[in-house]
Amino acid sequence: MSQEQLRKILIAGVGNAWLRDDGFGGEVARRLERRALGEGVAVMDAGTGGLDLAYEVMRGYDALVILDVSRQGGEPGTLYVMEPDEEEVQGSIEDGELINPHGMDPQTVLRFVKSAGAWPGRVVVIACEPADVEQMGWGLSEQVTDAVERAVDLVVETIEELRSGSAVEAVE
Repeated sequence: MSQEQLRKILIAGVGNAWLRDDGFGGEVARRLERRALGEGVAVMDAGTGGLDLAYEVMRGYDALVILDVSRQGGEPGTLYVMEPDEEEVQGSIEDGELINPHGMDPQTVLRFVKSAGAWPGRVVVIACEPADVEQMGWGLSEQVTDAVERAVDLVVETIEELRSGSAVEAVE
């Protein structure tokens, strides 16, 4: 694919909004839907519908950006950028293996897509260190709320980097 061609990029927020900070990905996706991101960029709030996300990825994208929370040990609200490649994704979905279509985490979604031979070229995970994902409740913590706009800006930068073919660099 030449660099002049527009890339088809899927931005997907994942997580359960009923588990406080786990709603981070969905909130970032909703804010991105209000922005002009250019031709070829689709935004989806996948929520806990991992199977829906996997099927959407299989429609054919050049890149996938997953928005989620991730416990990495930093301060709540810290943003992380990770770029797994296909070889790093462990295992595959074996024939007869049971999968909960409403509980597919990003790793399982990637395993599913890999096993179907539909890896989207580049995958970038933009994650936020959560403060609270154990208690049922609505609304993001103050630290994660403060990180949402920074994450939106980071996604916009990532889209431009993906379009140009630049490497994605980790940020805090």
